[in-house]
Amino acid sequence: MTFHLVAWLIVQDHAGRVLLGRRSGSSYADGLWGLPGGHVEVGETLAQAAAREGLEEVGLRVNPAALTCLGACRYDLDGMGGLDVFFLTCDWAGEPTPLEKTSEVGWFDPHALPGDALPWLPGVLDAHLRGGVRLSEMLDGWAAVRGVPLAEH
Repeated sequence: MTFHLVAWLIVQDHAGRVLLGRRSGSSYADGLWGLPGGHVEVGETLAQAAAREGLEEVGLRVNPAALTCLGACRYDLDGMGGLDVFFLTCDWAGEPTPLEKTSEVGWFDPHALPGDALPWLPGVLDAHLRGGVRLSEMLDGWAAVRGVPLAEH
């Protein structure tokens, strides 16, 4: 099984909405709404990957050093395994524009995502954006995101 390391960018406006792009021409989940994100390339940091994907997919420039890491989600489902790392920004330059692997962009209330969003997106946003969970896992289905308790030191 291939292990995927993926960085995702959560862009949130002052009204609390999140920016999503409809995936198009990618090898994963074409036609569904999702966050800008993709594989971490050799030699780049996780934050650099999230910033790069934001620029490539939706045309926003963000400073990787200013991103907030919200947490990570490990998955092992349907023969795919990996670790998704989620970064938040409320500060960017540029106007959201559908670019590489994106056919349209839109702002959505994280409590009312479109029905054709990535199946794991509501659970991930609930856990990491609203719930403050640092580590979650998906082992029982794409929509079954569960927080992993971490010991306090």
